[in-house]
Amino acid sequence: MALFDLPIDELREYRSESTEPEDFDAFWSKTLQEAREHDLDARFELVDTGLSTVKVYDVTFAGFGGHPVKGWFTIPAEVSAPIPVVVEFIGYGGGRGLPHEHLLWASTGRAHFVMDTRGQGSAWGGGGGTADPVAGAPAYPGFMTRGIDAPENYYYRRVFTDGVRAVEAARSHPLTDPARTVVLGGSQGGGISIAVGGLVPDLAAVAPDVPFLCDYPRAATMTDRHPYREIGLYLKTHRGRFEDVLGTLAYFDGVHFASRARTPALFSAALEDQTCPPSTVFAAFNAWGHDDKAIEVYDFNDHEGGGPYQEAAKLRWLRSYA
Repeated sequence: MALFDLPIDELREYRSESTEPEDFDAFWSKTLQEAREHDLDARFELVDTGLSTVKVYDVTFAGFGGHPVKGWFTIPAEVSAPIPVVVEFIGYGGGRGLPHEHLLWASTGRAHFVMDTRGQGSAWGGGGGTADPVAGAPAYPGFMTRGIDAPENYYYRRVFTDGVRAVEAARSHPLTDPARTVVLGGSQGGGISIAVGGLVPDLAAVAPDVPFLCDYPRAATMTDRHPYREIGLYLKTHRGRFEDVLGTLAYFDGVHFASRARTPALFSAALEDQTCPPSTVFAAFNAWGHDDKAIEVYDFNDHEGGGPYQEAAKLRWLRSYA
């Protein structure tokens, strides 16, 4: 697919037309307050992985509703004093996988916490192990329309809350330095990192790659590629409900979380990306609320984005922050 979105000069000026709900902050304040009524109960159980340069812990913590959420916590084997921690969120359909799939960040001398995504982990990678015990209204197969009848029921209310609680769990380990906490991820993981960046004010840095879950009004009408296409397929049956759906999705739009961010950020976008069109990525980047922000642009890439080149860019960039 050749370039199909706005020219790069227009992308750098683009602003989303997503309407921010008047009670956006109250909604999320109440959501997080209710989650914190449950003891975080973060448990770190050392596991034998056959890896000698790192220690790996099987983590369980209480996410949305007090539901148990899994993760892997990996730390250099010889660490004895608190170090920076990278909290990572996973792309759509994937789970936390197996420990040896996540060695990059611990290899830099940082701790690494990867969160399992509730109800996912069955489409690619090494799988996941976190159930989503909350049922919603009838939905098209996938996750994009689960509970889309109301913001209180929507699937990503639970996932974004899990993300905030994952940061709290990672910071609770005695060998992490809470002041040097980074969140990052690609695609869905990028979208979750933007949400967490808007909900947790004291992060050291945020690094979303080709992020999903941004600028829903444009994404849902611009691309016919999944997962955004799930919204259109839902509306093929639930005719005439587009405005209602957008009303729910507005509470979960990365653009509105981005405007609340007070943390340095490094984004990436790919100009041939049909899964997360570049204008939707720039919508969140341009709304980002901290002046210290940058975006890497990959002219001829689809949703794979920068791949290892973007990993190298993040390795260089994070030296200044954590």
